[in-house]
Amino acid sequence: MAMLKKKDYADKLQPLHEQLCEMQRWVQATGQRIVVVFEGRDTAGKGGAITAISQVLNPRGCRIVALPKPNERERTQWYFQRYAEHLPAAGEIVLFDRSWYNRGGVEHVMGFCNDAEYKRWLAQAPQFEQMLVDDGILLFKYWFSVDQVQQEARFAERLEDPLKRWKISPIDIAARTKYDDYTVARDAFFKATHRKHAPWFVVDANDQKRARLNMIAHLLEQLPDKKIAAEPLKLPPLQRKRLGKDKLGAKAILVRERY
Repeated sequence: MAMLKKKDYADKLQPLHEQLCEMQRWVQATGQRIVVVFEGRDTAGKGGAITAISQVLNPRGCRIVALPKPNERERTQWYFQRYAEHLPAAGEIVLFDRSWYNRGGVEHVMGFCNDAEYKRWLAQAPQFEQMLVDDGILLFKYWFSVDQVQQEARFAERLEDPLKRWKISPIDIAARTKYDDYTVARDAFFKATHRKHAPWFVVDANDQKRARLNMIAHLLEQLPDKKIAAEPLKLPPLQRKRLGKDKLGAKAILVRERY
C-alpha cells in the first residue's frame, strides 16, 4: 500500500480533529477522566500521534506526560507512584508518552532494575490498571508497531535532519544491540497485562500518517456518544476610541522585523 500523501492526510485528519474537540467538550461536561498510553519501538511515531491529538485540544484539559529517568528520591518510591501523581482529575485527558511500561521494557532489557523488581512489576501492573479502571478512569493502551526496515530508514533520517537529531538518545543507540531482547520483553508484558479491563491495541505504524488516523479513529470509537453542543458565542463590539494599528502607550523594546 502506498504511503498516504500529505494532502490526503490533512483532509482525513480534519473531521477527526473536529470529533476530538467534541470529545473534550464531553469529557469536561461529564467530568470524565481519560488516560491514553503510547508505547512502541523507537521511531514508531508515538510523538507524532500525540501531537496530532493534542494540537487541537485545550491544553488546560489535555496534558502530555513524558517523564525523564527517576531521580534518587523517586528510585526509592513505589514504582507506580511517580505516574499516579500525573493521573487526570475530572474533565481531564492525559497522554502518556511512554509510561509505567518503562519497567517492562527499557529498564528490564537494559538492566536498570533487578529481576525481583521486574517480576513484582509484572504482577502489579495489571492490578494497578484494574484500580484505575475501577475508579472510573477510561484507560486506553496503544502499541505502535514498525518493521525493522522502516525503523532503520527513520533512524537514518534522524541522523541527517538537524531538527530530528535530538530524538536519538544514548539509550536508543544502546538498544540497537538488543532488538530481540526488546521483542521478548514486549511479548512478556503483553501476556501479563493484556486484560479485559485494559487491553492492548496494536497500531500498524509503518505509514505514520495512516497510523495517526487509525489510532485517533479507534480511540473515538471506544467512547460513547460524545456530542455536546458548543455554547453559542457572540463577540461584543470592541470598546476603544478608534480602530487601527495598536500603538504602545508604554516603553518597550520592539522586535526588529526580519522577514
